Amino acid sequence: MNPVRFAIVGFGHIGKRHATMIQQHPAAELIAVADIEPSLANMTNNDFGVPFFSSIEKLLNQAGPFDVLNICTPNGLHTRHSLAGLKHGVHVVCEKPMGLHKSDCETVISEALNQSRKVFIVMQNRFSPPAIWLKDIIDRKRLGKIYMVQVNCYWNRGNDYYANSPWKGSMALDGGPLFTQFSHFIDIMYWLLGDIKNIQARFDNFNHQHNTEFEDSGHIIFDFVREGMGEINYSTSVWGQNFESSITLIGEKGTVKVGGQYMGQIDYCHIENYQQPELPAANPPNDYGSYKGSAANHHFIIENVIDTLQGNSRATTNALEGLKVVDMIERIYAQRK
Repeated sequence: MNPVRFAIVGFGHIGKRHATMIQQHPAAELIAVADIEPSLANMTNNDFGVPFFSSIEKLLNQAGPFDVLNICTPNGLHTRHSLAGLKHGVHVVCEKPMGLHKSDCETVISEALNQSRKVFIVMQNRFSPPAIWLKDIIDRKRLGKIYMVQVNCYWNRGNDYYANSPWKGSMALDGGPLFTQFSHFIDIMYWLLGDIKNIQARFDNFNHQHNTEFEDSGHIIFDFVREGMGEINYSTSVWGQNFESSITLIGEKGTVKVGGQYMGQIDYCHIENYQQPELPAANPPNDYGSYKGSAANHHFIIENVIDTLQGNSRATTNALEGLKVVDMIERIYAQRK
């Protein structure tokens, strides 16, 4: 069977992670990379051995045939670049978020249907052992009715984070912490429990007024469409380092909390007639030097794309799910004054 051929647009930290995972997979081939930063050309050629293009247009027109375009550009460019790939006739792997507006995501889905191509959304935290465990006990109703859910995300994002990536902090290209830092955890909540309604929210910008156009902290309360109520508390103002990413579920037949810095461990499990299992260790977070992100599970994403395109699996996070996360965040941010 021929290898699945990938090209990447956007070659920052995440783009390089995608390239490494592609080249490590025996059934994948990296064809080309595009980025608007010309200083990346030598590194691309030397470290990855593939051609470098200075724009997505040049990549699409000159790189030769390939199967999948990986979108690793700033958030506000995701839908534009996804549409360009789909119109070129290739499948798309899009980093979170799928876009900054539900309407843009709908346009991408429509084009994917027109082109008979797939759109994969990168939500690699779904591969974390505690997340898989939570999904199993929720699907098997081990907690009974869900009463209350709390998601806490308390991270550090300092001056270097914004200075080294000027698009971060921009309303047009970044969109805010719920898109850039915490959409993974909103996705986990949606994956487990479904959509939300009756949203109320408060936001503040405590110590990022000089480098962001939006809040750095927020408190959101809501009801789930299915059952129960929930809240999300988040901040990028934690001093020094990331503190916590956790989800607590209180149900009719038990209580569980998955926590740690990156929602990677079971902190509490007390369920009727149930023994907490021993889970495999979660992968460490992606380490970008001056800051850390979510779990280093991108190899699972590439594997899932290849397996799906070869007819052996299905997309772990499809375009409709990607749209729903954007829709939820957009409705939360509609509460901004």
